[in-house]
Amino acid sequence: MDATSDLLVEIGTEELPPTALLPLSNAFVECFRNQLEGAGIGFETIEPFASPRRLALLVRGILTRQPDREILRRGPAVQAGFGTDGQPTKAALGFAGSCGVPLDALAREVTDKGEWLAFRSTVPGSTTASLVPGLAEAALADLPIPKRMRWGEGSEEFVRPVHWVCLVLGTEAIPGRILGIEAGRQTHGHRFHHPEPINLPEATEYAELLRSRGSVEPDFKRRRDLVRSQVEGLASENGLRARIDDTLLDEVTALVEWPRAILGHFDAIYLAIPPEVLIETMRSNQKYFPLEDPSGILQASFIAVTNIESRDPDQVRAGNERVIRPRFADAAFFWAQDLKQPLEGYAARLETVVFQDRLGTLAEKSARVASLARRLAPTLGVDPDLAARAARLSRCDLVTSMVYEFPGLQGTMGRYYALHANEDPCVSAAMEEQYLPRFAGDVLPASPCGRVLAIADRIDTLVGIFGIGLRPTGAKDPYGLRRASIGVLRILIETPLELDLGELVALAASAYPAGLLSKDVESAALAYVLDRLRNYYHERGVSADAVEAVLQTGVTVPADLDARMAAVTAFRSLSGSKSLAAANKRIRNILSKGGIDIGTGHPAPNAQLFRDPAEIRLAAKVEELSSLVAPLAEARDYIGVLGLLAGLEGDLDAFFDQVMVMVDDSDVRENRIRLLRSLAGLFLLVADISRLQ
Repeated sequence: MDATSDLLVEIGTEELPPTALLPLSNAFVECFRNQLEGAGIGFETIEPFASPRRLALLVRGILTRQPDREILRRGPAVQAGFGTDGQPTKAALGFAGSCGVPLDALAREVTDKGEWLAFRSTVPGSTTASLVPGLAEAALADLPIPKRMRWGEGSEEFVRPVHWVCLVLGTEAIPGRILGIEAGRQTHGHRFHHPEPINLPEATEYAELLRSRGSVEPDFKRRRDLVRSQVEGLASENGLRARIDDTLLDEVTALVEWPRAILGHFDAIYLAIPPEVLIETMRSNQKYFPLEDPSGILQASFIAVTNIESRDPDQVRAGNERVIRPRFADAAFFWAQDLKQPLEGYAARLETVVFQDRLGTLAEKSARVASLARRLAPTLGVDPDLAARAARLSRCDLVTSMVYEFPGLQGTMGRYYALHANEDPCVSAAMEEQYLPRFAGDVLPASPCGRVLAIADRIDTLVGIFGIGLRPTGAKDPYGLRRASIGVLRILIETPLELDLGELVALAASAYPAGLLSKDVESAALAYVLDRLRNYYHERGVSADAVEAVLQTGVTVPADLDARMAAVTAFRSLSGSKSLAAANKRIRNILSKGGIDIGTGHPAPNAQLFRDPAEIRLAAKVEELSSLVAPLAEARDYIGVLGLLAGLEGDLDAFFDQVMVMVDDSDVRENRIRLLRSLAGLFLLVADISRLQ
């Protein structure tokens, strides 16, 4: 049985970027795993550790030696290696010499292309300890670090300067250099509580030794749970509730090695400012957790998580309270200044802010969106004047002092300023809802006016950017067109709204000056949005072939497409679905070989030309179902349509078993093609099920 041990790899650094710490830790695991697998070194598990000053891995059950490897070298063909007299040629002798063995040590390998001279040798595996430094350095080089830095006089590069490297296999320290640092068995504890080196006797003692002696919790997940429990517990002790979001929790966890939560307070006078401003300041600038009462109302308190166990917590509390005060004072000043004029008063400033060089200013964009919103409004039951006004005011908050200081509050401040100016509630709500959904899984606009504005703004951006040739390529999407497209689809599907994407794109394009946009902008933009449906439904567990089957209908109303998607998914659970899909595929093949499209408006089959009982029965069934499925399709009861068409299975199977379509008699052949075309057309009322696998 191969010997195994446990391996500890720790890279000690200066403070790592907090937002990058967890991604770096996860990537280190994967990169080191790839290195071990590439070297053929087996292991059981890899446990990651990450704190502000370290990235580490504990590899459990790792082989202490590489397995031996058999190497096969193929030489010349036997025919070329020996002459007609059986004597070896220069090719055979040269190959044996290159392998360092006599000719009779060569083997012969038989393949489907002939017989070859070959040499097999066994290369002993290296010890894991000798390979670890190189594997670790290679893994670190593969980490996704956008910009690396150098330090000191060396040429090594990493995300931050490296100060120590700890490599221990079992109980033995591994010698070697990584990123210019000599490895050893010493780790380091907390910068203040235990700055002295700590000898690591055994790899598996790493985490507990840092906790007990070094005042460091090296496990990111455990430290995250510790931060959460301390914050929630301290808030609960004071009859309050902490607002904890995962992004802030991860960032705070990445900032501390030994978390200690402290309750702080601020002057209640600042609660007159919109709570979102205070929350943004506490979270983004200070990394504090805001507190609210049981009813959800923000309180004049916060929780800070420090990286030190202070002997005088009151001093730490006072320091945190002191640094938040001027930030709130600034926010109060911005709030007061912005309210000196109504939201509409900022519209003139939009004329000086460029949206895009060729597409004009924010004022011009707002005018285009207002035109599109006015035309969309009646469809969604919104007053066109209100929709247009919401569009004209939609970007005014971008030039206010508050949003300039806190860009993340765009829309939110627009809502407050609109309410303060006594704008219609529909307009005020739209100021914030125009940005919804902001990300995957986010809520959708709740008000009709907000939906109009959210759709109009995204479609205008999509058409404009596509029209001037700045289309997304690969990972580059500077104008967020993928996110905008998914946002439009979600609003139209999940609300749902009966809007045609093709018409929306055409309306948006008509608002631009003639000749500015490319001629294919409408078809290209529409295809781009519809293509996003593939990913949208993939994330919802809908198979790719079902999506293709529905998209083949050419329908451009997302709410309608969604109903068809549900019908196809339900259809697949029917017992005859596979048979019907295969039959439709066969119909498609027959028609395509003859250069015949399905389409609509084709002549119906002539009943007098039917001869075979199987085609007579199928034709009668098709005629009967045609009258039944038409009203169901009109009502978008696509599940009902496919449920009825599933009854064709037996007659369709009999038709293909007993009837030849492409017969010599042209009249009979054409009539049978008409029958198949009308049959396929019934399924196409829902989807092209021939696409189903």
